[in-house]
Formats: sequence, C-alpha cells, structure tokens
Amino acid sequence: MFSVVFLLALLACSVTGSPVEVRNSTITLPMTRRLAFSNVTDLLRHDEARLVAFGEHSTRGRRGADAHPRPTVPLSQVDLGEGMQGYTVRAAIGDPLTNYDLVVDSASAITWIGAALPYFNPNGVNTNVPVAVNYRYGSFQGTIWEDGITFTERITVSRMQIGVASTEQNIAADGVLGIGPTLSGRGALPSFPNQMLPTIIDRLFEEGTIPQHVVGIFFKPTVANEDNDGELCFGGTNPRQYIGKPKFTGIATTPPSSSHWGINQWIRYADTQILANSPGIVDSGCTFLYLAIDAYERYRAVTGGTLNPANGLLQISLQQYNNLYDLEFHTGTINLKLVPNAQIWPRSLNNKINGGENDIFLVVKSLATPTGAGFNFVNGYVFLQRFYTVFDSGNRRVGFAPNVFTEASTN
Repeated sequence: MFSVVFLLALLACSVTGSPVEVRNSTITLPMTRRLAFSNVTDLLRHDEARLVAFGEHSTRGRRGADAHPRPTVPLSQVDLGEGMQGYTVRAAIGDPLTNYDLVVDSASAITWIGAALPYFNPNGVNTNVPVAVNYRYGSFQGTIWEDGITFTERITVSRMQIGVASTEQNIAADGVLGIGPTLSGRGALPSFPNQMLPTIIDRLFEEGTIPQHVVGIFFKPTVANEDNDGELCFGGTNPRQYIGKPKFTGIATTPPSSSHWGINQWIRYADTQILANSPGIVDSGCTFLYLAIDAYERYRAVTGGTLNPANGLLQISLQQYNNLYDLEFHTGTINLKLVPNAQIWPRSLNNKINGGENDIFLVVKSLATPTGAGFNFVNGYVFLQRFYTVFDSGNRRVGFAPNVFTEASTN
C-alpha cells in the first residue's frame, strides 16, 4: 500500500522537475471520425451538458512548432452515450499489456482507464488516492495508479499517474486521454482539490519523447458514410496538414476560459459586429459553434435564419444561403473566417437531424447565458474542422492555420 505522501512526491517531481534533454522529434497520431449519433436531440443534449460543465469548472478552485514529417497511428471515433462523439486513441497499459481505446478530450487533463476493460498489473503502483471526474454526459470514480503507457514504439511514457475506474457512468469507451491544460484537472482529486496531476503531454515532454508541450490537431469535415480522418500530433505540428504557418494567441485570463483552451476573440459578419472582444473556449468535444444569447440573436437577424422546432437549429432558404457572407473571427493578430459553406450543417447528414434532403441549417447555436459570463463562445468541431489547431500549454497559447478544407464546399 502506498501513501498520499508518495503520490505528492511524484506530483512534485513531475510538475516542477527540470526538463530532460530532448532527443526525439514530434509524433503524429492519425484519427478517424465515424458517424455514430442517432438523432439531433442526443447530440444537442451532449453539447449542452458539456457547456454546463465548463461553467461549473470555474467554481472549483519554448520554441516555435516543429516542422518535420511524422509517423502515424490510427484513432477512431465512438459513440460515448448521450449523443457524444469522440475520437479515440489505442493505448497499451498494464501487465500483460492490454489495449484500451481512450477518448481524446481537449477539455480534460485526466487520463484514466477501466470503463470497459479491467486494469491488471501486479507491478503497478496503487497510490490509494481517490480521483473523480464528472463530464456531465458521464462520470467516473476510481483510484490513482502509476504505470506506463504505450501508444507506439516511439510514443511511450514509462511513468504516468492514471485513474483506474471503480465505477463509471455512460462512458462507452475504455477511458479518457486528457489533452487539456493541466489547470483543467483541478478538482479531480477530492482529498486534494487544489492539486493537479501531470497530463500526458507533460509526461511525454519530461521523459524527452517530445520537444515541447504542444499538441496539434487536424480534422476533416464530416461526410456521410465515410470515416473522417483526423490527426493528433504530440510535441509540435505537422506542416503537411496546414497552409503557411500557425499564428498564436494567448490563453484568456478570465475564468472559466482561463482553465481550458480559452482565448479572447471578436466576431464580425459583413458590417455587423456579432460579438465584441471577449473570452471563450476552443473545444473539440462540442459539435456546434456556440455564441452568447445576444451575439446569437445578432447572427440570427443578419442571416435571416428561423428556428426549426424539429432540431433546434436555424434554417435558411437556398436564396439566403447564396447571400451569406463570411463569418469573421479575430483573436490577437489572427484573422480567420468561416465561409458560407462552413456555416451550414452537412446536407448529406440532414437525416440525422430531422431535416429534409435539401434543407439548409446553420451550425451556430445559442449559449444559455448573455455576454459577460466568463465564456461567451465555444468554437466547437464545426469550427476546428476548417483550421489546423495547436494547443501549446508550455507557452499558454492557442494557434491556428488554414488547411485544405478552410474554404471547401463539403457541406
């Protein structure tokens, strides 16, 4: 049996120890997104629950990106229950090594296993420290263990504090791989609410596997009846997946955005300011683009969208679609835009959202709060699939670059 003091000693070593000499370049993990949700009600319920979790979180107390080609390992998407869709990466843990499919979660810092497959390792270290995370769409409770994690021959962590679930609810995968900032794990250790575990990015850096605290993400726009490839790059970026160079903006300082991949941005549509410069969150776990109520109403007015009661989305006519302007996003020195096609739901998936074959639905939805609540937008998957995104925890910044789908007409 190992004590709490033992765990805290490990935390101190992992979080504050000097970085080791870097010997390896960054490593890329390909991802696949398979369509698994059954209806729009479940999809919206998941997003809304996740937004609530962001709000509740606020009450809980080196170099540029590398540019060398990377090897790849596949990830797949699964239905996580309550309509949640998540990319998974396969990780080998335990003795004998067992393969676990872990959801890649950009809003969580905790890595844990045991939701489906049990954990076994007679040489694993049980710290006896409880851990619990509530994702709103599900939850888990368990104990912190110390063990190694292997993704590929090149991507191995020899020592990692991971949760092993004793109970879980509504988690359809084997667990979660948290790639959120370290701060997003605050509150996960009930006995030590202000203590935070090192993330998988922290450990890969500390063991010299990657050169910097960076993860790059690439998604393809969703298309019906296809596996939609994506890519997770540990330690830097993969220039094959973007155009030009990523530009960066600092993490927002206003909670709860400051504990996540939060940024400040302002949004414009033609001559209308939709949202003044304010904080919000970049999150691959939310499907839609969410705006504070007042900003959403301004967007609805300028596009002429009307609420469809069957799916809760704004619907426009073909003529209104042909008249759409770009939706512009400005953060720091970065200027991005969602072209008209990027602002609509994929028409090939209309049957998933109670829509007709030729109906046109906008992907902008309303938050439950007006501006001033600490996060006034969430740039979800519909936004991220149009840009290469870089999460840099070492420099507390988020970066974006155009990709080949930025102006595509896939929807």
